[in-house]
Amino acid sequence: MLNIVLFGPPGAGKGTQSEKLIAKYQLVHLSTGDIFRANIKGGTKLGNLAKSYMDKGQLVPDEITIKMLESEVNKHTSAKGFIFDGFPRTAPQAAALDKFLESKGQSIKVMLALEVPEEELKRRLLERAKISGRADDADPAVIQKRIDVYNAETAPVKDFYKAQNKCREIHGVGSIDEIFERICKEIDA
Repeated sequence: MLNIVLFGPPGAGKGTQSEKLIAKYQLVHLSTGDIFRANIKGGTKLGNLAKSYMDKGQLVPDEITIKMLESEVNKHTSAKGFIFDGFPRTAPQAAALDKFLESKGQSIKVMLALEVPEEELKRRLLERAKISGRADDADPAVIQKRIDVYNAETAPVKDFYKAQNKCREIHGVGSIDEIFERICKEIDA
């Protein structure tokens, strides 16, 4: 089973690259952001709780995120593999994901870290706000907070996967196809 963690700051291109990876490798895409937004739109208890954190640019607490993700994985019993997009965001989440996958006889094959300069991230997010209408992408102060939280709390997850020799850094600037080609080389290696 091919399980991939697609990693990077907000605006790095995780969603865009996930779509291409899903098509090529026939994987199930699990985006915590999409899962949160679906719950928020549906007005679920979990969605309202997640929204209270997201509106402040903060991470949703691990226990909420992990339970939600386990539920999603368990819905796809015949999957060839998963792309974890936006998860894990903390070392405890990474450890919890490893433990959960191990209980199913699986593991993460590779963590692909999209590396993009901060100014490019900000430009992409502001542009995405115009197209998608995502409020969290439209406010420069919220964007900066999301990037700061990523740098302080999420970026250290790379060390977790580096310790397992599973982290591969991908230059995330260029055309979508150029970046995709770099990603596929790492997966196929």
